[in-house]
Amino acid sequence: MYSVQDIDALLLLAIGLASKRRPAELAQIIAANDLIHGSVPLKSDLAEAFHHLARDGLIAQVADGFTLMPDAVEILSAGRKKADNEERLIGIKAALCAYTPMGESPTIGVTAEQLSAAVQSHQASKEHAGKNLLVPKPQPVVDSKRPQRRQPLAVQRRKNYA
Repeated sequence: MYSVQDIDALLLLAIGLASKRRPAELAQIIAANDLIHGSVPLKSDLAEAFHHLARDGLIAQVADGFTLMPDAVEILSAGRKKADNEERLIGIKAALCAYTPMGESPTIGVTAEQLSAAVQSHQASKEHAGKNLLVPKPQPVVDSKRPQRRQPLAVQRRKNYA
């Protein structure tokens, strides 16, 4: 296999995040990539990563987007469920290094123009105040003065009668 780049693991995780229920469009993959990494990689690196992952049979292009193949789903599900993004990326990169493809698969022709349009679409959606489903939910603030839990009413009654 080829030498595995960091962008390959990042792109595989981003496609996995963006294509949970249906194939992911390029703009959704860019948004997931931005969520995971905090920035958008170079278009040439992304195009090369799409080529690598498609050639090895890990991703496929369907009519309306990109989806993971069964080997890629297995690679993504191998890590811990509660691992942070850095730990997941390290595990995915290690699994990609150990992965040997069964044969050549058809490549995906993602052009720089398509990636540029997807990045512009993502940047425009970040500026709008609309709802973005790929943004992590804020954690509720836990108040230490608030009582943790009240006892059930039946237990309170027994204490009063005793």
